[in-house]
Amino acid sequence: MGSPTVLRRRLGSELGKLRASREMNAKDVAAALGWSASKLSRIESGLVPLQDRDAARLLAHYGITSADEVKHFLNLTRQSRQQGWWHAYGEAVPERFRAYVSFESDATKILTFQCELVPGLLQTESYARHVIRSMQPTESATEVERRLALRMERQRILDQHDPPQIWAIIGEAAIRRPVGGNTVMAEQLRHIADLAEERPNITVQVLPFSAGAHAAMGASFSVLFFSDIPGSIAYSETITSKTYVEDQAEIARHEDVFHRLMASSIQPEKAINRLRNVAEEYGI
Repeated sequence: MGSPTVLRRRLGSELGKLRASREMNAKDVAAALGWSASKLSRIESGLVPLQDRDAARLLAHYGITSADEVKHFLNLTRQSRQQGWWHAYGEAVPERFRAYVSFESDATKILTFQCELVPGLLQTESYARHVIRSMQPTESATEVERRLALRMERQRILDQHDPPQIWAIIGEAAIRRPVGGNTVMAEQLRHIADLAEERPNITVQVLPFSAGAHAAMGASFSVLFFSDIPGSIAYSETITSKTYVEDQAEIARHEDVFHRLMASSIQPEKAINRLRNVAEEYGI
């Protein structure tokens, strides 16, 4: 079973296809049910949970009478309202970041470019602790450890039976900045190299300083792909905001930038050597 966020998108997609197969206009359907057009749009986009009563009214309006079909939709509706595993971490998972954790849990492929930071899925515990403490300077040690536990839990997708394909491009600044000191950085860089060398689903490149200006100057982002819901998601964040892009033209632009970064970066096999060499430079 997928995560609630992904299940809502799947449910919304199926309901949208069902409406289209009846050649019904979304505005007319919403009016017939006494809803605003935006409510139906949010349901079909998977942005809001769907209640059983509303699901039943939609199915009836679309003429769905088969007991099996009704059961399928209602089961999916109920599953999409369940809480994800990350809810156990409370405020360590900010509201807008919960959607990302959900998408990440169900993604089949993740492209990520990080200009100053090792991607979260590839971080060691020591490196992650120093990053979290630096980025959340006012939080208590308990809260830092809770955020750290969440980050380590997210990495469990790498060990599942069918892990996602991950292609990470890391800016040279991220491997040169001594987060936590020499020992922490040497361990971190060797960890990335080991993952890229040992796991066929993980590919790593390094964007060197010598590449000069590039297509994602000042930006970091990820693009996530799924096997059982339409479309993909692009995600980026700043200190105070998190942005999700679902417009396919904009996502195509993110993919184009990523492919340009691939061309400007050290190729995978040589990137592994670069990571190990820089680890040696830390003197550990």
